[in-house]
Amino acid sequence: MNTGTAARLDRIGRDGRFVVVPMDHGITLGAVRGLKDIEATIDAVTRGGADAVLTQKGIAPRVHDNRNGAGYVVHLNASTTIGPDANDKRMTGTVEEAVRAGADAVSFHINVGSDHEPDQITQLAEVCDDADRLGMPVLAMAYARGPGVDEHDAESLGHAVRLAEELGADVVKTAYSGDAGSFEHVVESTRLPVIIAGGEPEGDRATLDAVRGAMDAGGAGVSMGRSVFQHDDPEAIARAVAGVVHEDMTAADALREAGL
Repeated sequence: MNTGTAARLDRIGRDGRFVVVPMDHGITLGAVRGLKDIEATIDAVTRGGADAVLTQKGIAPRVHDNRNGAGYVVHLNASTTIGPDANDKRMTGTVEEAVRAGADAVSFHINVGSDHEPDQITQLAEVCDDADRLGMPVLAMAYARGPGVDEHDAESLGHAVRLAEELGADVVKTAYSGDAGSFEHVVESTRLPVIIAGGEPEGDRATLDAVRGAMDAGGAGVSMGRSVFQHDDPEAIARAVAGVVHEDMTAADALREAGL
């Protein structure tokens, strides 16, 4: 890892642990709750302890004045839920554009096992090469998704995170397998820091239990979107998640300390 990449990686996490709040869902879902006034949401989650926020490049002007010194990640591909295939993520930006947008890192989504896996492998490899040349960290969002693929199967998730390392990513995000025991296999499949996605919100305790389980398995944190930015109190839930990730709290203690 070159010096620039290492320096920027420190801007999106702390001591090798990460609390990232992705808010790139405006392309995927539209201007849903939490994203219309994205400025207020960014202010809230970063006050709560999020290390970084993530958006598409066009939202960058709405990010910088509201992130309270937190890091910024620009996402480089997308699809919509109303299009013909949500797994068909298409390029929406370049590493150079992310640099111009003031990003500290870039991210890229790949669906391992989907019909679009071959193109996404090629694109992620190219993104990693461009990023390395410019000293920019890459967060690979590597999911096990496709016909007949169990999105929470530890073996498939282990394959997905290893693929991200093989292609040159610096951090990898994937789904949680459901329990700490099985997630250990996922973490052990790569030397990259492994962080978990939030997925569909299922309640505060379920969210924090998943974070605690991932950390107990050797995970490095979270990249949680809707569970945080659509919460009734985004600042409080960000504080609770950060308590588990950065202060090693139990789920119950983190929720109590956050007032939830």
